[in-house]
Amino acid sequence: MTAPAAEGIATRGFATNGPEAKFEAFNFARREVGPKDILIDIEYCGICHSDIHLAKDEWHDLMPAMYPMVPGHEIVGRVTQVGTDVTKFKEGDTAGIGCFVDSCRECVACNNGVEQYCLNGMAMTYNGTEMDRTTPTFGGYSDKYVIDEQYALKVTAEGDLAGVAPLLCAGITTYSPLKKFGAGPGKRVGVVGLGGLGHMAVKIAKAMGAEVTVFSTSPGKEADAMGLGADNFVITKDPDALAPMANSFNVIIDTVSADHDINPYLNMVGLNGTLVVVGLPPSPNIIHNGSLIMGNKAVAGSLIGGIPETQEMLDFCAEHGVTADVEVISPDRIEEAYDRTIKADVRYRFVIDMKTS
Repeated sequence: MTAPAAEGIATRGFATNGPEAKFEAFNFARREVGPKDILIDIEYCGICHSDIHLAKDEWHDLMPAMYPMVPGHEIVGRVTQVGTDVTKFKEGDTAGIGCFVDSCRECVACNNGVEQYCLNGMAMTYNGTEMDRTTPTFGGYSDKYVIDEQYALKVTAEGDLAGVAPLLCAGITTYSPLKKFGAGPGKRVGVVGLGGLGHMAVKIAKAMGAEVTVFSTSPGKEADAMGLGADNFVITKDPDALAPMANSFNVIIDTVSADHDINPYLNMVGLNGTLVVVGLPPSPNIIHNGSLIMGNKAVAGSLIGGIPETQEMLDFCAEHGVTADVEVISPDRIEEAYDRTIKADVRYRFVIDMKTS
């Protein structure tokens, strides 16, 4: 598969051409490096469950799929070229790319460092367009990416970078609400679901100093949860196990993307506490107002993080030695990784080694 001929930097990626199509090699061109751009040779790219939803057009009403699609927004690699006006990076640096690569730079969201909420629409790393609203974006299942230095992240972590890649989505998705809602020493944090997002929430909350309880439907994950640093593990299928925890948590992070009742978790949030949803189930939730009113509780949502906070998260994780638990694969195993992710058969994130592409 080859994109229409265009001038630019020859790039090799892996694309799908429809909801039922298999991934195959895809040759296309990145733009030339401009004065404020950097060229990143991608080393690793994580596979986020949202990649699967988008590739299979399962979020059509929210974000229609654009084919051919090269997914991937958990990107880490080496800077191999810098533009003439670049000051943030030099050749040889390690850089990361998250879920978006540009925004309008003018609205109140952009001016306050929360570019993910850009009022004019951010430019997604893939399955979107540049801010010209014409040029399609292709993601990190590829060997190169050109990005404005303002929207790239500095990676200072040492050692194996494969575990750093998922921080660019799973890491910031959980770090942002944990920080905002006060996870730290003396605070009780609940984590609903122990998958790609949940396992990062456990690690980050523990690094912040909180007491962490994992809520799961899978008894087999108890050993993993405790190994990740959790203080407690609760099977949610047992109502008797939940009752003693009523009104006892400062913040609960709900990472589950399948349909489920959030009210049992809201009941466990304590006075002035918050239930934060970061998963995206297909159906709306029904919330019992009494749980909110009687404890002055809140239900909040959170979407990744802006560039400043994402950089803060990477620095925090580097300082505390926090990385994702990953299984590294070659690009020819993307289909297998998708199938196993759907079956929750991964501990806890697949990462593609793009150096083998």
